[in-house]
Amino acid sequence: MDIKSEELKYLKLLSRNFPTIKDTVTEIINLEAILSLPKGTEHFISDIHGEYEAFNHVLKNCSGVIKDKIERYFGDKLSEKEKKQLATVIYYPKEKIDLICSLEKNMDEWYLKTICRILKILQMVSSKYTRSKVAKAMTDEFSYIIQELLYERKEEENKKDYVEGIINTIISIGSSKDFIISISNLIQNLVIDNLHIVGDIYDRGAYPHKIMDRLMNYHNVDIQWGNHDILWVGAACGQEACIANAIRICLRYSNKEILEDGYGINLLPLASFAMEIYKDDPCKSFLPKVKEELNKKNSELISKMHKAISIIQFKLEGQIIKRNKTFNMEDRLFLDKIIENKVLVDGEYYELKDKKFQTLIKDDPYVLTKEEEEVLVGLVKSFKNSEKLQHHIKFLLENGSVYLCRNENLMFHGCIPFDKMGGFEEVDVLGKKYSGKKLLDICDTLCRLGYYHEKNIEARDFIWYLWCGKNSSLFGKDKMRTFERYFIEDKKIHKEKYNYYYEFSRKKEPLERVLKEFGIDSEYAHIINGHVPVKVKNGENPIRGEGKLLLIDGGFSKAYQPTTGIAGYTLIFNSRGKRIVCHKPFESIKNSIENCLDIESKSEIIDIRNTRIKVRDTDIGKELKTQVKDLKKLLECYKKGIIK
Repeated sequence: MDIKSEELKYLKLLSRNFPTIKDTVTEIINLEAILSLPKGTEHFISDIHGEYEAFNHVLKNCSGVIKDKIERYFGDKLSEKEKKQLATVIYYPKEKIDLICSLEKNMDEWYLKTICRILKILQMVSSKYTRSKVAKAMTDEFSYIIQELLYERKEEENKKDYVEGIINTIISIGSSKDFIISISNLIQNLVIDNLHIVGDIYDRGAYPHKIMDRLMNYHNVDIQWGNHDILWVGAACGQEACIANAIRICLRYSNKEILEDGYGINLLPLASFAMEIYKDDPCKSFLPKVKEELNKKNSELISKMHKAISIIQFKLEGQIIKRNKTFNMEDRLFLDKIIENKVLVDGEYYELKDKKFQTLIKDDPYVLTKEEEEVLVGLVKSFKNSEKLQHHIKFLLENGSVYLCRNENLMFHGCIPFDKMGGFEEVDVLGKKYSGKKLLDICDTLCRLGYYHEKNIEARDFIWYLWCGKNSSLFGKDKMRTFERYFIEDKKIHKEKYNYYYEFSRKKEPLERVLKEFGIDSEYAHIINGHVPVKVKNGENPIRGEGKLLLIDGGFSKAYQPTTGIAGYTLIFNSRGKRIVCHKPFESIKNSIENCLDIESKSEIIDIRNTRIKVRDTDIGKELKTQVKDLKKLLECYKKGIIK
């Protein structure tokens, strides 16, 4: 047995974890067994945009997977009403049981039926995992009892009384509700092995902070950053233009609560400044976008704050563009092109809807006034000192990336920048050109440098560029026409042109080139994107490029649902293949609990395998096979006395 010194050094380190032949043999057997299990289910969700209730429900029902399990096991054995009630109990056990307690006369009988039924579903979802993995997914409460009921078969004559005795005792001592809650949470954990968030957790909806809390407590999640997420990374590290953008969007959608209640951001100095400077300005172009009616006083305050932070934003962005010539964004400078109530855009003058610019200094329109500077200093301090925001953003960075390759799938939020010929666009990043995979790699690095290194102003400016720059892979458009939408009536000037990637991604060959660029070459390989809402009502299809691209932004955000005609796509990838799930709008948690109403969803199979995909066929399987190989070498070293 020829072993190099470096390899022997590694094997000696490995022997600390497996110090005997028995330990090594046991682990080899364990890993080989795991490799033979079916792969776990992966769940893909994109463009959540602060819609916490709908997102939380999709997590709980696993895009219909739990409902499918109930249907598969019980079929005609239960009525539709009973199956819907069982599903709702698994989704919302505490709330549904509380409601049933107020209606049901014989709760002991109901508990007995429900516990027996829910245990059947648990047996189904746990069957593809080892006992140790199932045990690790359990909370301490009831873990021993659940394992006994899970692995001891009631059908066996010798165990029948034992199993029934456990269930009857749970009911008699008043622990049924807590027991069902534990099992329901365990089912939700086991039914999805890995959750992928393909970008844009933040903005538009009211509760991105709640979504982040939920993700931080999820058992296995990764995130591919969207441009809205990276905007908040910039805001958290104190990048001034990112802060202004984040506040502006919250005010635009009347979501002050995200800032004030969610993250403890002090908006009072901004409010005081806005009411003073814009007191005689109706700020009609800055009325918040809300369905609910705001009282006049509140609406006026938000509008004035909205305009105040927008003007600060345009000034700050102008400063960034001027000091970063490689961004090539001079066409986004407008404050110095306002002449006699008109503004020059793309070589043409347009009448301004709003003609009041109270804080513009004629000789240098991009400089902040003393009052604006004071407001901004306070906001930067508030963002940087928000403990909860920093906690969330660190989680986003530690569990996220610009892209991810996993199990023959390439995930990124926006695009790989293409040129007009269909090749990878060369992008100037701080004086050096990058394209394809190398471009996304340097973007990922600069995001982390910008957040963790306060003095790296270039990296922090680049975080802002990723939010709205014309060759940003996260943004994927030629320009963000925020100024035009606020100040110009003509809608033709509002249009933002998508990167050439979206044109070429309708064909198979360019997508296969992208996959090969990232080292993926398989007939089952897919690119999974979000970012661009699929307008189903106009006949658009989320499956493009002869099936190589899956575009799963279908309008989770309520703001997009009138455009798309649906309420989001999700993707399920289990041991039998992939299926995309189209969702109708989610009404409310209250309605779901009271009336056992699930999200109405429709599935479409993307690919189906003739044989089930095993753990050995996955990326984790490759790692486990390497571990087995190393353990076998260690075993040989033990047997030959090379390692004592």
